Amino acid sequence: MRTAIGTRENMRVLEEFESGGLRVEVLEYEKLCGLTDPQMAQSVYFMEQQHIRARQIALYLNNEKVTIERGAMSYFQGNLQMVSGVTVGNALGRMLRGAVTGEQMAQPEYTGTGLLVLEPSFKHFLVLELAPAERVIVDDGMFYCAQGSVGVRAVAQRTLSSAALGGESLFQTELTGPGIIILESAVPMSEIDIIDLQNDTLKVDGSFAVLRSGNLDFTVERSAKTLVGSAVSGEGLVNVYRGTGQVWLAPTLKVYQSLSAALRPPVVSKPN
Repeated sequence: MRTAIGTRENMRVLEEFESGGLRVEVLEYEKLCGLTDPQMAQSVYFMEQQHIRARQIALYLNNEKVTIERGAMSYFQGNLQMVSGVTVGNALGRMLRGAVTGEQMAQPEYTGTGLLVLEPSFKHFLVLELAPAERVIVDDGMFYCAQGSVGVRAVAQRTLSSAALGGESLFQTELTGPGIIILESAVPMSEIDIIDLQNDTLKVDGSFAVLRSGNLDFTVERSAKTLVGSAVSGEGLVNVYRGTGQVWLAPTLKVYQSLSAALRPPVVSKPN
């Protein structure tokens, strides 16, 4: 009997990562073979030609712990136990975030030895390993999984204007190393620009920064020093990052948003 998930004939391992007692496999389905509807099969065929395939995360734990996004578990095998992940220290922050964003308070934690497989997704998975005490803040909805040694908490924007005007959520997820983190992204790593700042300033027109170092200052400012200058540039407000660290930008998000809007069927008003 074959037990390794990566041995399926229609599945391949894209990437592997290992840290401590955790091994991560990023899996990809070569084809979806269970289709019975011809129209759906045609759509999936063209998706496969564009390398739009279902992907999945397999986690092999050896006396280890992981925290996952609520609802992300597909199945698990072995001596693994699940707990809610809510503690006295993080309960208040999660409750406040849930009240504002509508998200659930608990993030499940699995601990022990065994195999944990997460839900398939057509999105892309970004896997990176944080150094000890390294902090990153990720865009809302990107957090998918983290090794047990990684601190996961909700942090509020410093000012309401940064959230409202910058197109960001009031609360975002801060991850503190050491350990592996897995993010669910609308774009692959090949379409992400990593900007290194050394006591520098980065100004971004739009909310397509998907990750930033936790020590960077984030504000929303006019693109020019004066209102007239901002009007002439046509940019208005920009997101500003200052300090030393990294900002991960996904410029093609705007392209996909434009394509999605163009392909959306028009709204037909009903006659009176």
